[in-house]
Order: sequence, then structure tokens, then C-alpha cells
Amino acid sequence: MQPVIFGLEGEVLTERERALFRASNPAGYILFKRNISGEAQLRALTDSLRELSGRNDVPILIDQEGGRVARMQPPIWPAFPKAELFDRLYDVAPISAIEAARANARAIALMLHQAGINVNCLPLLDVRQPDAHDIIGDRALGAEPQRIAAMGQAVLDGMASAGVVGIIKHIPGHGRSFADSHLDLPVVDATAEELEIDLAPFIALHDAPMAMTAHIVYPAWDAARCASLSPLVIADIIRQRIGFDGLLMSDDLGMKALTGSFGERAEGVVRAGCDVALHCSGDFAEMEAIALALGEISDLAHLRLERAMASVVGADPLAGEDFATVTAKRDALLALVA
Repeated sequence: MQPVIFGLEGEVLTERERALFRASNPAGYILFKRNISGEAQLRALTDSLRELSGRNDVPILIDQEGGRVARMQPPIWPAFPKAELFDRLYDVAPISAIEAARANARAIALMLHQAGINVNCLPLLDVRQPDAHDIIGDRALGAEPQRIAAMGQAVLDGMASAGVVGIIKHIPGHGRSFADSHLDLPVVDATAEELEIDLAPFIALHDAPMAMTAHIVYPAWDAARCASLSPLVIADIIRQRIGFDGLLMSDDLGMKALTGSFGERAEGVVRAGCDVALHCSGDFAEMEAIALALGEISDLAHLRLERAMASVVGADPLAGEDFATVTAKRDALLALVA
């Protein structure tokens, strides 16, 4: 198994993808809107990924946050609210906001489970800051670490109840960025003391099964390298200060915050301490280069992967409230801030 999560070109596996994935045995896969056209097609695709890997629990990821980040969209699937609404509800009724976040996350996970998707890139634990770039913006659960942690835990619990693993992101915090790492390399010039605010939700949820790094330079910790490529940030801040010991993946290797060949990018994040590299575009030449550059996944990373996927073993989506019930509960609570 190689320490990489790959995207796909289209709605079905091509023969050359099958050959590459058989040879490289990636740790998992991630799906995007380009891979999705209908319920039957999506389920057939996820079934084919499980069959190809030979692992029933192979991680199949998606970004289904709600709001402006949703790969499964209407009219086939329902729309889900942006995170900002739960933050607004928290101002009025904190316990209701936590319960609404849990119900919404369970609804998302029930939908994903039916499609054969078992990992969601949610929740964001980024602490929203005024005047920062809106790449985070209304995707954030708020600007106060305690409420972010409370609702973030509810999101993790709601998804786990339906058999879906959550990923906390963007560790160690993207909320202060004045640039979009998809397009540029952000530099956050906050002091180590100021950055304690950003760390707080991640510290509170340090036992989450998976986390995704931020492609951001924090000069207070490492002025030369972004977090995804920094052994200092990963070892000293993420692993020690935060105390995170779950599966750590990089953010997408295709973002313009990173430079160098795709093989160099993949080697760089793994060498820095990421358990797996994330490559989203489905570009076949890039995937070939990454597969050639990477060796086998480390024993520790493999253990973390197995532990993360085992965290939802035994979850029975049919044992709890169904989709209609949890969405009705969520909508009734969010009506308080409509």
C-alpha cells in the first residue's frame, strides 16, 4: 500500500486507472463532482473501488460540507446548510446549535453511507478571523474556539453514528489566512501566543480519527516551510502541542501553495510527517509520477489508517433516527435564526 489518496478522472474507472491502482494500492480515494452523475452510477463507482482494492473498509472520501462546498448536489441529493448558520444559532441557544450540528451531520452521513462513501472531509475547526480571506468564511463554525470544538465534536459524532469517519481540518488552523492556498501560498504572521487561539479547537478534538493539514506558512513555528511540508510544525505543533495521533493527510497536492513536481510534492509531505499525501485532480500523469516517487506506507501510518476506519465499525445507520427525522429536527432548530 502506498501513502496516497487519489482522485479519479471521471464517473467510471478507466482501464489505465485500474492498472495503476492495482500496482500502487493507494491508501484511499477521493471523489468530486466530476465523478458523480446519479445514485446508481455513484454506488457502482464506490463498489468498484472496494472491489479493486480488496478492502471493504477502503477509505472513500468526499468534501460534503454543506453550503458552497458540496460534491453531491440537487436535484438528485438535498442541499445542506452552511456552517455559519449553526454558529448563529449558538448565539441564541448553544445546546440547540450543538444538537442541530449533530443532526445535520448524521443526515449527511446517512446520504453518504447509502452511496458507499465512508469518509467526509468535515468538520472545519478553523477559527474565523475578521478581514481574513473568505476561503474559510461561512464554512467556519465560528470565531470562538470553545463553540467550534463543541459543534465540531457533534459533527464527528453525528457522522460516526451512520458509519462515516470525519476529518478535522485544516490543522493547525486556516482562519487567519489572507490568501487562498488553492491559488497562492498564505503566510500567517501571528505570534505563537496569538496562534494558541487557532490551536484550541484542535487540542479539544485531538483524538479525532483523521486530520488534514493546511498549506500555510506560520513564521512563528517555521518561517521556511508551509505546515504540510514542515517537520517542525507536524512534530512539534500537530503531534506534540495539539496531541493529535490519528491519520494525518496533506491538503491537496495540486494547490498552487506548493511548488515542484508532483513526485517531489508527495515525497515532501510524507517526509515531513504526513501519513498520506492527498491528490485530488485525477490527472493520470500526475498520479503516475506520485506512484513512482512514493514507497510503501509506514507501519505507523498503516496502523493509524486501520484505527481510523475501525472507529466506525459496528455503527448501524438503521439503528438511529432516519434521514427525514434528523433533517426535520435540524430544520426546526435552525428556524430559530431564519
